[in-house]
Amino acid sequence: MTKGDTVPAPHLHHRPAVAPFSPDDDFDFEIRTSLGHAVEGASEPGEVLAAVSGVKKGDHEAWFAAWNGLGDRVRTIADTAAAAGHRESAAGAALRASAYFGVAVNALSALADTTELVPTFRKQREAWELFVSLGPARAERVDIPVGPDSMPGYLFRPQDPAAATGAALVAVNGSDGSLAALWASIVAAGLHRGYTVLVFDGPGQQSQLFEHDVPFRPDWENVLTPVYDFVSRQEGVDPACVGLYGISQGGYWVARALAFEHRFAAAIADPGVVDVSTSWTSHLPKSLLKLLDAGQTAKFDREMALGLKLSPGAARTWNFRARPFGTSGYAETLEAVRGYTVADVASRITTPLLITDPEGEQFWPGQSAELAALTSGVSTLVPFTAAEGADGHCQPLARTLTAQRLFDWLDEKLGG
Repeated sequence: MTKGDTVPAPHLHHRPAVAPFSPDDDFDFEIRTSLGHAVEGASEPGEVLAAVSGVKKGDHEAWFAAWNGLGDRVRTIADTAAAAGHRESAAGAALRASAYFGVAVNALSALADTTELVPTFRKQREAWELFVSLGPARAERVDIPVGPDSMPGYLFRPQDPAAATGAALVAVNGSDGSLAALWASIVAAGLHRGYTVLVFDGPGQQSQLFEHDVPFRPDWENVLTPVYDFVSRQEGVDPACVGLYGISQGGYWVARALAFEHRFAAAIADPGVVDVSTSWTSHLPKSLLKLLDAGQTAKFDREMALGLKLSPGAARTWNFRARPFGTSGYAETLEAVRGYTVADVASRITTPLLITDPEGEQFWPGQSAELAALTSGVSTLVPFTAAEGADGHCQPLARTLTAQRLFDWLDEKLGG
């Protein structure tokens, strides 16, 4: 395969569709994502579907209650198993509980009353810590220096030291994913293949947001450069064999950093994100965008406030998505989000880059192909299709297939 290639989609004779699990599009996506995490033990399909079966479209309070209640129940299973000395059972239940609390945190973020947000996040992180302590990998809790501050992280190594290859993977989360979800999406698959895997909470993510009020920042070269410095110095890691992976909005973080930091041996954007703001602006009337472009921020804010008052669902989504940016007014938030683009710097990327391109990408449609065009000398675009059951943002129901394609490519780039 040469640079700039596109992996051909398989020739299937029919295009089956997986029926929705909920009439609510947002709920349906969360359910699919959770079901996909079952491949690495971060969910149990039956208990997920049973928990959400009675939740009606738009009932956000019931949605939170379903996931929070499921997390509480499964955490009790973990504690009971741990007390009885059943280490593997306890670890598995703790991982599932953490993943479920992660969905509950996101559900809470969209409600008017968010007083339980931090306590629910802490339940999520406590369950994760129990899994890390009992789980199927050698784990080290680390602090990654970033200027005068640091970021909390976890360095995972294969359970069998003889299986370690010397290659490492830095796994970058998206805007709202839990570490349990990241484990199921990429970390476990890397450990199976002998990789050392580093995960961490970056600016605006998880503990940095909920416990320290640290917001997002667009210049992730200033995040991932010290991350590379840290992981490349770890025992057993070959500095020439450090890969980089970003999921969801992590596709932006990765692409932005690669434009300035060239020491990663290979990188993956799952999917490609060129301009984060389009997932916001594509839902706004053109008349509102004209006000923003003209600098009429006060009028824009008034019109937005009126519109969101008439659309409680949209208001919940706005509250959820705006929180990590650390802004207040509507215009201020959108102006900040518009700064999250790589369109002007992507041509600087020299690192081999694999970009997933799922059919039916609902948040940044067309941007995987756009990023591939901007990086044509080094990028490989990999389609995922509905016929494979691999459509939608981050291929939620096809994470085994995703891992196979990503790691086969990564293995070749890092020398097998």
